[in-house]
This record gives sequence, structure tokens and C-alpha cells, in this order.
Amino acid sequence: MNPDKKYIVDEILERLNASPYLVVVDYVGVTVPEFAELRDSLSGVDAECHVAKNTFVNIALKEANLPEIDGLKGQTAFVTGTSDVCAAAKILKEFSKKNKKAEIKSGILDGSALTKDEVIALADLPSREVLLGTLLGLLNTPAQKL
Repeated sequence: MNPDKKYIVDEILERLNASPYLVVVDYVGVTVPEFAELRDSLSGVDAECHVAKNTFVNIALKEANLPEIDGLKGQTAFVTGTSDVCAAAKILKEFSKKNKKAEIKSGILDGSALTKDEVIALADLPSREVLLGTLLGLLNTPAQKL
């Protein structure tokens, strides 16, 4: 493999190994300012959006021992991050609704392949803080009845 191509695959592999998730997004028709806006939004939740050749991403997935995913055809970007996958999926879903251009294709979470519908279901979940508050409320309920 060409050293330049190997460097790109290694960069993708490094991002995949550092992230518990990967979301694949179709970005056909998204303008540069819109793409910059998406990247800024994702940086607020410790996520990054990158564009690479699909073959490079497939090679990196194989080297990371991750499952092959559907949707690596055409113009695709991939989103990785270090924190909450739900927050990143929520931003992608909102961006898709607002611009009617970018579309979530599929993803990987903790080594398991996700379909488009499963990624959207993650986006519909409440935030981590809301879930923790609900759990705390449930744990507090028996003590209040005493």
C-alpha cells in the first residue's frame, strides 16, 4: 500500500479505536458552510466529522476488527467521538431535518453494527443527565413514602 494511503488508514484506525461509536452520514448536497456548521455543533459534544474514501474506512474497520457496515457507498462522512453517542446522533438528526440534505446511513456502537433506524432511536433518547435524574427520582421515591 502506498505510504500516503497507509497514513490515512492509520488516522482513521486511530479515530475508530479511540471512539466507542461510528455514525455514517450521507452528505450529498451539503454546502461547505453547512458542513462547517455541522462540525461546530458536533465539537460541542466531543464528536468529530471526517470525510475519507469508503475503501479506506473499510480497511480501517477490518484492521480494528469491527463489523462491516451498510451505507459505505457514495459520498459519506463518518462521525466519531469520545463521549455520548446519543448527543451526536441527536445533532445529526436535527441537522438532517433542518437542511433536508444530510442523511444518517448506519453506524457502529461498542463493536455492534447499527441500522439507520437504530441510530435514529439513539437520537430520540433523552440526554444522559435527564436519564440520571429520572433514575435518582425512582431511587428516592421509596424513601419519600416512609
